[in-house]
Amino acid sequence: MTEATERFFESLPARAPDVLRGLVSGTLQIQLNNGDHTAHWRVRMAPGSIEVSRQPGPADAILYSTEDLFDRLVTGRAQLLAAVLRNESTLSGNVVLFLAFRRFFPDPPGTRDPREVAREQVGRPR
Repeated sequence: MTEATERFFESLPARAPDVLRGLVSGTLQIQLNNGDHTAHWRVRMAPGSIEVSRQPGPADAILYSTEDLFDRLVTGRAQLLAAVLRNESTLSGNVVLFLAFRRFFPDPPGTRDPREVAREQVGRPR
């Protein structure tokens, strides 16, 4: 398990009030495989809160990934939806939990909000 992945999961409870504003609730199990070992993370989501544990258990959705891919996700070097569409990662169960959880991943390095770019363009003299 990489340090970036550990920090990502540790940061979730503090970030949940800003990210989980809707009525999403349920449990997402994340299984990270590195070839000979599978790490389990269980994320229980509710409006404005998250509980994280390392114990496998019943879940409304399960996300399967490699540790390497997940490390790229938590550092913004990969996008979760694209990884699922390329079959690099798999999801089963409640898709709404998956869509809510992906908002915790950072944007790719160097990405800027298009509204910020537009404001800069409006403010420049012609």
